[in-house]
Amino acid sequence: MSGFTVLNPATGAALRDVELASIDQADAAIARAVRAQRTWAELAPVARADALRRFARVVEDHVEELAQLEVLEAGHPISSARWEASHVAQVLNYYAGAPERLIGQQIPVAGGLDVTYHDPYGVVGIIVPWNFPMTIAAWGFAPALAAGNAVVLKPAELTPLTAMRLGDLALEAGLPDGVFTVIPGAGPVVGERFVTHPDVRKVVFTGSTRVGTEVAAGCARELKPVTLELGGKSANIVFDDADLQAAAAAVPGSVFDNAGQDCCARSRLLVQRSVFDRFLELVEPAVAGWRVGDPNDEATEMGPLISAGQRDRVASYVDGANVAFRGSAPEGEGFWFAPTVVLAGRGDRIAKEEVFGPVVAVLPFDDEADAIALANDTVYGLAGSIWTRDLGRGIRVSRGVQSGVLSVNSHSSVRYTTPFGGMKASGLGRELGPDAAEHFTQTKNVFYATS
Repeated sequence: MSGFTVLNPATGAALRDVELASIDQADAAIARAVRAQRTWAELAPVARADALRRFARVVEDHVEELAQLEVLEAGHPISSARWEASHVAQVLNYYAGAPERLIGQQIPVAGGLDVTYHDPYGVVGIIVPWNFPMTIAAWGFAPALAAGNAVVLKPAELTPLTAMRLGDLALEAGLPDGVFTVIPGAGPVVGERFVTHPDVRKVVFTGSTRVGTEVAAGCARELKPVTLELGGKSANIVFDDADLQAAAAAVPGSVFDNAGQDCCARSRLLVQRSVFDRFLELVEPAVAGWRVGDPNDEATEMGPLISAGQRDRVASYVDGANVAFRGSAPEGEGFWFAPTVVLAGRGDRIAKEEVFGPVVAVLPFDDEADAIALANDTVYGLAGSIWTRDLGRGIRVSRGVQSGVLSVNSHSSVRYTTPFGGMKASGLGRELGPDAAEHFTQTKNVFYATS
């Protein structure tokens, strides 16, 4: 067994050494999950529902503890971390309603009765990224458990602490041992084992498109279903008829939240040429006022990047770029990077690739058709925003932009009550929403002959 030292990104100081599981330990966890899943799936739907509600209540009782862990390991501002911990409980409560609603169909056929059932896959392997460790974990494990599956979850090496604590809380809530297991491990070891192990019947992966492609290829070889939530280079489109003051004030939150380490970040700001200069004049004070600092401060809006390596990667995109203006960030210890606005050309690397940091590339466009073409000029298609007072334009552009999650006159991306997922290189499948539990089942069709 090897280990990994979790660091506090705000200070660079060591937090905890975490043991990383071996392949043998991953196999043992999967074997326990197989045994536990059979009993879990046989429970009456109301019993599974009650168990998830108990889990939600225990999480609610530990929101502050989970939030403080998130501040320490991920550098999230405390106000954001509290929301994330509460979100886990909300997701559990929402999917606690699913077991009793996983109903099939009665289909009229000659000579008998045809009925469909939703059977769980069995064991689901979930691979979670470091940028939103709690929330993204819950998007997978809550509906998977509701559908009668057992879950083995691998958190990111950089941020395993909140997921590990959620595993403890599941046991405290009374979930049977083995139904929900968290095993820290390296991606090429534990993550790869989820893909290759014959008893893991579905994989859910959130992370980079590069790794997601490898996961998809491995699952294809095993004929194993996979859900992928991958990268993004989302556009924030501002038309000349928009409420420019409101659109400008919303820019920092659209791209600098979580220090830009968000696949939904609107990291391309597309502004109609006729208002381009005026809009940048409005954005500059909004960026200057974005509060970057100690994650424990209630007023902080943005913390550090996750690691020194991530900071260096983000800096490599800004080096030599045409920087329009910057915000401020602490100096000294920790992995800090100031919010940055860059004037970019359409072929520039910073306008094409996912930076995953607090950097936004600004580009002008001429008209509606040009805006749609520019927004679609990327391999990604996850999220995006459209700012206009024209309802018809909002509808036309939202239909024309190739992204899975769009918002008009806002930057909303994720609600647990609505489907979430991307197009093109941003992923496969959908998470969340009323049908998520069904995505963790297989439809069984049974014909009962009556004559």
